[in-house]
Amino acid sequence: MQRFCLALDLKNDPSLIAEYEKYHREGWPEIKKSIKDSGIINLDIYRIENRLFMIIEADDNFSFEKKAKMDAANEKVQEWETLMWKYQQALPSAKQGEKWLLMKQIFDLNS
Repeated sequence: MQRFCLALDLKNDPSLIAEYEKYHREGWPEIKKSIKDSGIINLDIYRIENRLFMIIEADDNFSFEKKAKMDAANEKVQEWETLMWKYQQALPSAKQGEKWLLMKQIFDLNS
């Protein structure tokens, strides 16, 4: 099992944030399927103010490269990602086109 933590910001607009949360409460079945098909076992998103934090737990065969290829070939995922950019804004350190940025683990209670 692998675990990844990622961060992203939302546009700091309460009405846009509310819409974003509504989309995620309802979810699109095709998006959930694409996530599971990539090897992701569990995915949680948390929010404070306009900062998002995502935790991914994935099987040992999961890779972001494989997921990116799958997503690029999936029209529904592309539609979702285009829609989500209405609400999201890249972190200041993101490269052109980057959304979620992988976070570095700095502490583990059990190590």
